[in-house]
Amino acid sequence: MTLSLYIRAALTPKKLLPILGSISAGVLLMTMQTTSAQAAGQYYNCANANGCKLVDSKYFTSSYTKTQYPVVLAHGLGGFTTLFGVIDYFNGIPEDLMKGGSEVYTTKTSAVNNSEVRGEQLLQQVKTIAAISGESKVNLFGHSQGGIDIRYVAGVAPKYVASVTAVSSPEQGSKTADFVKNVLEPNNTSGEPSNVTTQLVSGVFNLIGGFTDIGSGISFNQIQQQDGWQALVALSTDGAAKFNAKFPAAMPKSYCGQPTSTAVNGIKYYSFSGVGQITSALDPSDYLLAATGVPFAGESNDGLVSACSSRLGYVIRDNYRMNHLDSADQVLGLTAWGESEPKSIYRTQVNRLKNANL
Repeated sequence: MTLSLYIRAALTPKKLLPILGSISAGVLLMTMQTTSAQAAGQYYNCANANGCKLVDSKYFTSSYTKTQYPVVLAHGLGGFTTLFGVIDYFNGIPEDLMKGGSEVYTTKTSAVNNSEVRGEQLLQQVKTIAAISGESKVNLFGHSQGGIDIRYVAGVAPKYVASVTAVSSPEQGSKTADFVKNVLEPNNTSGEPSNVTTQLVSGVFNLIGGFTDIGSGISFNQIQQQDGWQALVALSTDGAAKFNAKFPAAMPKSYCGQPTSTAVNGIKYYSFSGVGQITSALDPSDYLLAATGVPFAGESNDGLVSACSSRLGYVIRDNYRMNHLDSADQVLGLTAWGESEPKSIYRTQVNRLKNANL
């Protein structure tokens, strides 16, 4: 019997159906696997000088946070991504967004410096992220000073930015920074430190900056430039006013006013922040924030930033019951009972961006 006749005899309709069924099931399985691979939220850490490294990738069952453009998270003063592989700056937030389909990147700039230096460093990472992701734009989130850094990127390179979301950011300066600056040098208007005390304090800030840089996985030779005095000046009311004169997009016209625009140069601007300092009696950092909030003299604040100073673009809320560290879910995620969880607030905002086709 020839081979062809043997095959025809062996593959009777009764025998052929199970084989076809197995083939179909195999094709379906491969299709599902391919679809699942494409439907994986991813989380990258950009805390190194050589690009961004994949931290984790998970299949997701919901596309709630699957935005068109990647989500990029920028830290604040003294910031890091993951400190010594243990403490995350944005505690669990990248992983939470990833589960809903987000492609998330955490960035690393100088821990201590002004927002133009940090913003330029961030811009270089945004360009790298655009190359890695294959997307032309990103959705920028910035916590604290990071919320000013991302405005710099949007101002100098708008073609890379789809949206800006400032989180508990001192857009018009911090009265805590004013207090420290005035105590150190009450008559200094030059922007440069002029005495030993100020230089000593700058040295302490610089040491902290170098420590967090190394803790984030950056080698000693790759530590970014630190400048404690320039960081303090940038976060003061006067320093913020000079920055805002250069980058006024989506800012209010007055200190406690509401922003008059929510989109500039095709970029959508958002902000959210909290008030109150002691939000969990179990959190030791809350008591420190109660002390740093004293210079606000009763004005609603989160320990470092006032509600009025945090407003930018579309103000989602400026009165969440959370302090400055709560808004990045820091210190073991100890936050106010009964208030929205920080992860939920970020998740809802990313969903808002998704619904805006961003």
